Amino acid sequence: MASSLSQLREMTTVVADTGDVNAIRALKPHDCTTNPSLILKALQMPAFEEMVAKEIEAGRSAGKTPLEIADTLTVGVGVELAQLVPGRVSTEVDARLSFDTEASLAKARALVAAYGERGVGREKIFIKLASTWEGIRAAEILQDEGIDCNLTLLFSLAQAAACAEAGVALISPFVGRITDWYTAKEGRSFDAEEDPGVRSVREIYDYYKSNGIETIVMGASFRNTGQVKALAGCDRLTISPNLLEELDAEEAGVRRVMTPESASGMARISLNEPDFRWRLNANAMATEKLAEGIRNFDADHQKLLQGIEQKQKQSSAA
Repeated sequence: MASSLSQLREMTTVVADTGDVNAIRALKPHDCTTNPSLILKALQMPAFEEMVAKEIEAGRSAGKTPLEIADTLTVGVGVELAQLVPGRVSTEVDARLSFDTEASLAKARALVAAYGERGVGREKIFIKLASTWEGIRAAEILQDEGIDCNLTLLFSLAQAAACAEAGVALISPFVGRITDWYTAKEGRSFDAEEDPGVRSVREIYDYYKSNGIETIVMGASFRNTGQVKALAGCDRLTISPNLLEELDAEEAGVRRVMTPESASGMARISLNEPDFRWRLNANAMATEKLAEGIRNFDADHQKLLQGIEQKQKQSSAA
């Protein structure tokens, strides 16, 4: 029997939730991603050692700030990854800009331009933004400019519906973080069929297919392979290397669970800003996890800046 991963690939586009070059070469995903956590790890990876040293020294000599060098490193790693996957590399806008549409637009455009200067066209990247009202508005404008966006930190149907109205290319509804919240709240574990994170992504997928929405649904943030297999058939699934390896080593059958033809016919939702904010506010889990996710992404970004500053000092001392 083919591995569970091979079977999954027959019904779902598999994306690697990593910037680890070795993992990407071994597991051969369609797409991959970068974020501050992954760039921070890249500072220690032998595969990026020469590039990191070169960029940091060049930035130090040019008087660039750690923030400017972080963007350069992000694009540098993204360029390397773009050569390894047939699809795209998702590149994240600073979490601290999640409530500033204009600043998010400026950062996104600068990242796209930086990729272009290194020979990587916009067709090879997604700009990754948090699914706040401001992030969704930035994505709407970027999409009109031909820059495809990946809306992340998505925990609710309200966020998904707003993203659909904005015409974003792809959304990344989270699974594991939703499950974590309900596990802590209810003090129990969930099997795959009753898992709140799984059910959330299934609802969003159903809503999109019921209304002919072309935005790609990419389930994210998995805690175990049971959650992954419970979403077999979803447009895309972004999976960590350890879970990809588990699926690759497993030979159990994988049944397709989600198909466009099984859509229930959910009614279309129209949301203005007050509607969106009220629906999000009424969903305690989504409100808390969105805020927590933004804080955590920013904390990782701050660690990245500190790591760059430390390496700048080491370079200067040498």
